[in-house]
Amino acid sequence: MYAIIDLETTGGQPTQDRITEIAIYIHDGEKVVDEYSTLLNPGRPIPFFITQLTGISDEMVRDAPKFHEVARKVVEMTEGCVFVAHNVRFDYSFLKKEFADLGYNYSRKTLCTVRLSRSLMPGQPSYSLGKLCQNIGIPLHDRHRASGDAAATAILFGRLLKISQQEEALTAPGLSPADTLAAVDATAPSGRQAKAVVTKQPSTRKIKAVQEAIRTALLPPNITPEKVASLPQEAGVYYFYNQEGEVIYVGKSINIYKRIQQHFAVDYKSRKSIEFKNSIADITWELTGSELVALLYESHEIKRMKPLYNRAQRRSVFPAGIFLRTDENGYKRLYYGRADDHAESHPLIALGNQFKAKGFLFHKVSKFNLCQKLCDLYKTNGSCFDYQVHRCKGACIGLEPPEEYNQRVEEAIESFTYEHGTFVIIGAGRHATEKSLVVVENGRYLGFGYVDESFSARRFVDFKDAITRYHDNKDVQQIIRQYLRTKHKDKVKVFG
Repeated sequence: MYAIIDLETTGGQPTQDRITEIAIYIHDGEKVVDEYSTLLNPGRPIPFFITQLTGISDEMVRDAPKFHEVARKVVEMTEGCVFVAHNVRFDYSFLKKEFADLGYNYSRKTLCTVRLSRSLMPGQPSYSLGKLCQNIGIPLHDRHRASGDAAATAILFGRLLKISQQEEALTAPGLSPADTLAAVDATAPSGRQAKAVVTKQPSTRKIKAVQEAIRTALLPPNITPEKVASLPQEAGVYYFYNQEGEVIYVGKSINIYKRIQQHFAVDYKSRKSIEFKNSIADITWELTGSELVALLYESHEIKRMKPLYNRAQRRSVFPAGIFLRTDENGYKRLYYGRADDHAESHPLIALGNQFKAKGFLFHKVSKFNLCQKLCDLYKTNGSCFDYQVHRCKGACIGLEPPEEYNQRVEEAIESFTYEHGTFVIIGAGRHATEKSLVVVENGRYLGFGYVDESFSARRFVDFKDAITRYHDNKDVQQIIRQYLRTKHKDKVKVFG
């Protein structure tokens, strides 16, 4: 059994928007056997542009039931059914969120008619519901209303089932010549023979294309299971491409296969994230062997290529950091914040988020006996808390001279850099007979490269000659610093 579902919502974000209408058509594999639709009161105003699109207004939903009032009906109708929708992750994510808010884990197998249409009806100019229905002659009434869209999807799904059955009949082993001829005739416009072929099959038979669509429902429509199966379970950088061959996302992982599976398995939270997934048409990768090299190369590639869906990382992989300013009294003041909020200055050290930046600064304040107030960690018009317990020397109220206080600030800043100025990190290569090299000279990242496992050098210049040069920046410095703090198995060779 299949539950063909369409929703209308107040917007594209399941985390903040709500459902305004739901329609469910139950399909037994041959025909629709039950249906249900209702408007829903979302409990919030419907944006004007949504009303323009769907025709659903605040007045129409004022006396409609709220989702919790129809939740049992939805569960009972879809129990034991495959959840079917056109761009299934959008509708499925909204329903899961609504049920999660009620404390219920709604879980169903899913099937996307976009993906199934691409598989069984290749070459269509568009696979959007409206254009696809128009191109293949399916009537679509009340577009952008749940019942109208679900009814059209049900007709589309029925046609896809028949196409799948006919294709299996053509390739089934043991068919007589008469059966094969009947199957070929079934594809004729009249459809006279189609019924004969289809009705020879039990209504409960497993249709391979549909079963495959269910199994691969989480994959982007243009990505085949064979492509996913070919992904390496090794460290490296991977690239997502759109149909125009443009790189739209760059990622990295110590296991490319598992990471990309995670990409495809998540419940998408917005229409934009669904568009991202649906636009993935190809995947390539570069093996790095080393986790550190994967981190460094990903950062380099994002800055070089500026992929559309890496927008948050284009400017910096680490959007928060520690900054420095000097106040009107001559005190050097460390403070944390978002990099975007301080575009006019570069952070002394970049960090993953403001929570990490705040914790990092608290640690430095404690270690170097700095003033919490001057580091914006204690808001007060008077002295900071540490002064009251004799841990601050009074810079917060002008008792400690700026010269003395600033010396400790400089010591703290100096501790932000690498423990050693010039060193090489020797790690795993792309295969068993290779090693990776990451080279830092006088606190400046030079780049990375690969050498044969027999490579042996005592001079720093030999390592420098073995690498490809890459740009140094705050992001790669922070990547290296953080990596060196982990329980890595790489060898660190120090010079000078």
